[in-house]
Amino acid sequence: MSSGIKLREHGWSFYLILAYFGFFFLQPFADHAGLREWLWTLLGTAIFLALYFGVCLLEDVRWQLVLIGLMLVVGTMYVRSNGGACTFFVFAAALLPYVLENDVAILSLLGAIVAVAVVDWWLLHLDGWFLLYGGGLSLVVGGSNIYFAQRQRMFRKLASANEEIEHLAKVAERERIARDLHDVLGHTLSVIILKSELAGKLIDRDPERAKTEMADVERTSRAALAEVRSTIRGYRSHSLESELQQAKAALETAGVVVKQESTEVRLSPVQESVVALVVREAVTNIVRHAGARNCMLRMTPVNGSCRLEIQDDGRGGDHTEGNGLRGMRERIEALGGTLLHESSSGTKLTIQFPLTHSSGKEIS
Repeated sequence: MSSGIKLREHGWSFYLILAYFGFFFLQPFADHAGLREWLWTLLGTAIFLALYFGVCLLEDVRWQLVLIGLMLVVGTMYVRSNGGACTFFVFAAALLPYVLENDVAILSLLGAIVAVAVVDWWLLHLDGWFLLYGGGLSLVVGGSNIYFAQRQRMFRKLASANEEIEHLAKVAERERIARDLHDVLGHTLSVIILKSELAGKLIDRDPERAKTEMADVERTSRAALAEVRSTIRGYRSHSLESELQQAKAALETAGVVVKQESTEVRLSPVQESVVALVVREAVTNIVRHAGARNCMLRMTPVNGSCRLEIQDDGRGGDHTEGNGLRGMRERIEALGGTLLHESSSGTKLTIQFPLTHSSGKEIS
């Protein structure tokens, strides 16, 4: 069982309120007290400070409550010789709301402090001022501190929640960058490899065509470098129309016959970017793994949704969901859509998500 005021979380406030303990010195000054009385007063001050900082620095609630109880005992020892000893009661009441979180328990113990003050006043025949300060003021200060303590706990929880949110945001951003780099580099490197292999085969029998392919390799490499930089900055946008053209070019370079059927669909910039990345990843998988001869790309609007189908006649048969497919699924689900992956005969990827018409762009 631990709670604790944790003095470091309060800054200077818990030092500044010690100024109120100065009331403990008023009577010795007023009575022109002698050395013995001053030593007795300084001893009480030293005990009070030890108890006060003990409550502030310890984190075990049981020990904190013990120290608050001892504060009342010391106050009772001093009330007959020093009326300012009522400050022991006030400080005990002020500390309680910071030690306990349960309001009922706090109010119960505040009532106990008032009861001790009343008993001291009755048994020790003290004047009414002690009852007013030791009992009444303790109740007022302790009750008001319930609000301040609760607010402080709320701020502490809010700060902790903000730290957690910041941590989760960093994790999400790392995952986004990793996913984007996978999408960007996976596709682009596949194209570079295909074009490099093609150039190697053509270099003897068709040098001009080989030179053209190598120029494409250089252009693709530079574009990939630019995309990687913009991806890391987090400001990359994707044109679906451009991506479809690049997909067709990559498939044809790999010897795949492409059939494209697209109906005019109005997409928001976010949707367009996500679909472009899905197309890129799907085409990369076809080029790398499918061994396909034909591929069909179809995008159509269906009952207020966008439906995209990418189907090949390759080997299929792999039902394992790797990083690429998982990344596609996460992106589509973020749009409120679904992704269906079939690989019994070739591979068919179907995504569908609701359309939004604000700030949209027509893709045909």
